[in-house]
Amino acid sequence: MKVRDLVLIAILSATLTASKMALSFVPNVEIVTLLFIIYTAVFGFKKAILVSIIFSTTEIFLWGFNTWLIGYYLIWPILVVITSIISNKTQNEYIYAFLAGIFGLSFGLFFALTESVFYGVGYGITYWIRGLLFDIIHGFSNFILVLILFKPIKNIIEKQGARFN
Repeated sequence: MKVRDLVLIAILSATLTASKMALSFVPNVEIVTLLFIIYTAVFGFKKAILVSIIFSTTEIFLWGFNTWLIGYYLIWPILVVITSIISNKTQNEYIYAFLAGIFGLSFGLFFALTESVFYGVGYGITYWIRGLLFDIIHGFSNFILVLILFKPIKNIIEKQGARFN
């Protein structure tokens, strides 16, 4: 891997962390999903998967070690894999918006499954039900953000990526 690639991956990872922190005052509204989709569509699977691992590791340094980290190490790479498959077929923002919406809606369910492994199925079901409203907000906001911001941000990142190379 070239030094430029390492620097790019570091910058993309830092951008994810900074964007998550910038919107942390709004419950379950984030642009991390949008950025992962764009990073995968623009820079490809290999770089995006490395960004997802670095982002998840950075989150551990910021928020501590707990069971949620297993979910982060699984869910962000899953988004990268699905986006990679989709981006080989289309660049339609509606498809990506649908993916982001479903991703946001299923975020809590996915974490409920991982929590069930540690604390039991009853806890997992309670965890999921307790967070349903947040999942709805997460899914809806992801859908809207990707629908509105996918093309403009993708264009900017493509132009800057071309300059970088």
